[in-house]
Amino acid sequence: MRTHSKETQTTTTPQMALQFLKEGNARFMNNLKMNRNLLEQVNDTKEGQWPFAVILSCIDSRTSAELIFDQGLGDVFSVRIAGNVINEDILGSMEFACKVAGSKLIVVLGHSKCGAIKGACNHVELGNLTGLLEKVQPAIEKVKEQQGSDDVNPQFIEAVAHVNTLHTMDAVLKRSPILKEMYENGEIGIAAGYYSVETGEVKFIKEKVLGPLAVATY
Repeated sequence: MRTHSKETQTTTTPQMALQFLKEGNARFMNNLKMNRNLLEQVNDTKEGQWPFAVILSCIDSRTSAELIFDQGLGDVFSVRIAGNVINEDILGSMEFACKVAGSKLIVVLGHSKCGAIKGACNHVELGNLTGLLEKVQPAIEKVKEQQGSDDVNPQFIEAVAHVNTLHTMDAVLKRSPILKEMYENGEIGIAAGYYSVETGEVKFIKEKVLGPLAVATY
């Protein structure tokens, strides 16, 4: 498989971009990795890059977006931070990916058994990590309201991980007028996915993707 070109990126719709990722995860789960010549892709991308999506995921060593979605060099922008939270720098990176570099989809990818989420639920305080984990607090409070309990058990932590992923997704459009306008114009889509470290499957738990699904070949 060849890497994306300016032409294929331009003709890719937000729905197509999401479909590429769904198909890639299906290949990953079935151990059917696409045949790629990575050195050839290095050569193909030496003059530029045309990624079709930007994926925000956790730094967890089991959650490499390129592997999970079976993508090659130059196919996706990958942003990683503990707990898949956002800040101004990450939003700026997303704005670059979409407005400047032409990506058509933003994905916020949470995952099961997340150490950062567990740490936030247990009120871990450690240097600069303290401020990072505070960004998970809105999700913790919401789950407490939903469950009527603040008992930190595995089910509670998983619920917080799901809510935090959705919260981050919604915050992207709330905090970035540039990305919100692109979404409303149908230029980009945004979705929240949840990766199971037990099975390798990504379930998309929320999709905000406008426009028709077309077929592209590359």
